Amino acid sequence: MADSAFFCTLSHEGVLAVRGADAGKFLQGQLTCNLNYLSDSRASLGARCTQKGRMQSSFRILLDADGVLLAMASDLLEPQLADLKKYAVFSKSKLTDESAAWVRFGLQQGDIALSSLGLDLPAETDSVVRNEGLIAIRVSPDRAELWAPADQADAIKTKLTAALPEGELNQWLLGQIRAGIGQVMPSTRELFIPQMLNLQAVGGVSFKKGCYTGQEIVARMQYLGKLKRRLYRLSLNTAELPEPGTQLFAPSHNSAIGEVVLAANAGQTIELLAVLQAEAAEAGDVHLGALEGPALQLLDLPYELDRDREIQR
Repeated sequence: MADSAFFCTLSHEGVLAVRGADAGKFLQGQLTCNLNYLSDSRASLGARCTQKGRMQSSFRILLDADGVLLAMASDLLEPQLADLKKYAVFSKSKLTDESAAWVRFGLQQGDIALSSLGLDLPAETDSVVRNEGLIAIRVSPDRAELWAPADQADAIKTKLTAALPEGELNQWLLGQIRAGIGQVMPSTRELFIPQMLNLQAVGGVSFKKGCYTGQEIVARMQYLGKLKRRLYRLSLNTAELPEPGTQLFAPSHNSAIGEVVLAANAGQTIELLAVLQAEAAEAGDVHLGALEGPALQLLDLPYELDRDREIQR
């Protein structure tokens, strides 16, 4: 299903733009990722945290002309804009919602289609190529985002349709789940610190960039703390798709041991990412919604947590 070639429109996310002479400097003090690592050929994952290190949003970020673009869950755009603008008043930067200016597509095994558009995208995750206003980003092996200016969107979709079957957003989200990339949704806003979503394992946190909002908490967890809750991938035999924020339970605990982050249909089962207490997850007895709820089975993630490697970013 998610392993077959297709494209779909990424209708669940919007685009926040920060432009101006101070855009990079301003965001460097706000975000977990290091903007000095961005270039015309490289993007990144990242997050914005509260002072207590809780994630207000997560996003993919890339350079564009006189600033940067951040793609995040659509319903997070307005609160993020409102909050960031409070800190940008003395900065030569302008923050706007540019969702209407872009149409974004997700492509699975779509490199031939990208090449036909003049976009020869390297296999390395976070690689970026550009051609005639189009932007392609490698988001995980065999998966890419294609960003098109809104006035080119219909023509680009016609070309994609000639090369690839059109799929559903669920297929794209299933691929994201299998890549182990968590995401903050409105119902999980300010619930997780970045390490709970394994964000440091997928390049979304820099421990060498210096101060940013929430940095002290995030760094302390990495260097001094023991992470008791982190992201797991699981499967579930049930017909109803659980919403982000749905609680998970285990008989060994008297209260919830975690929350659903993202879920998608996978044929006869559901696959999901969830933040769980490590002790309870590894005991292997996890249930959805209540102790008597459907049981979940642990699945592998495509990466391992490695603190020594992670702190080199």
